[in-house]
Amino acid sequence: MIRDITIGQYYQTKSVIHELDPRVKLMGTLVFIISLFLGKSVWMYLAVTAFLAVIIKLSNVPLKFIVKGLKAVLILIIFSAAFNLFLTDGEVVVRLWKLKITKEGIYQAVFMVIRLMYLIMGSSLMTLTTTPNNLTDGLEKSLGFLKVIKVPVHEIAMMMSIALRFIPILIEETDKIMKAQMARGADFENGNLVKRAKAMIPVLVPLFISAFRRANELAMAMEARCYHGSEGRTKMKPLKYKKNDRIAYGVLAAYLCAMIALNIFLGGRII
Repeated sequence: MIRDITIGQYYQTKSVIHELDPRVKLMGTLVFIISLFLGKSVWMYLAVTAFLAVIIKLSNVPLKFIVKGLKAVLILIIFSAAFNLFLTDGEVVVRLWKLKITKEGIYQAVFMVIRLMYLIMGSSLMTLTTTPNNLTDGLEKSLGFLKVIKVPVHEIAMMMSIALRFIPILIEETDKIMKAQMARGADFENGNLVKRAKAMIPVLVPLFISAFRRANELAMAMEARCYHGSEGRTKMKPLKYKKNDRIAYGVLAAYLCAMIALNIFLGGRII
């Protein structure tokens, strides 16, 4: 389960998506999320599915590697589906004691599951195809207009970049601690939910200690290198838009306009 977390990891390969400017990928992720919440019908979700399939194909990231990240949030997906399935009012299809399943609840549950899955897959694609350094630069450039109102954009981007860098490190550290505990007789797989939760306590304590130690070492390293924020800093590789970036912006604009038009045309219809 620990190894199934893909958010924050970078997949090393060559593709059209990898070579795009990080600002384009940030905007693309935002547009994709907006289109997900615009979708209220089967046709709109088919359009979203087609768009996501094309992006995955162009990224050269294996589909099974992206889907693997869904295992880590499987419980969240199941709970969301159950809540929508049993707590949505409408035309009753099945009644189980005091619980009822409605036609509207089935549609809502299916759409919610698809929405959560696509949201995680789309967000994972951004980090899988963008290095943490490029992601930081792209985020800082995209939010540069906030500097006018004294928002510390560079510091915010740096914190997000460090957080993303720490995800795979902490995953690896957790895996090592769990293997060490299992070698000493710990059992993380058998028993009920409460028993398995208690078994995780010996893992959390050394994990927190390791995380704080790494954070302290990073802070000392940054101070030793005279890091003082964004003031007066230059870029070794400044971001510049290329031809493919402008084409990508055009594709995103066309996709968003098409989704808005489809939403208006279909209205509130599901099919």
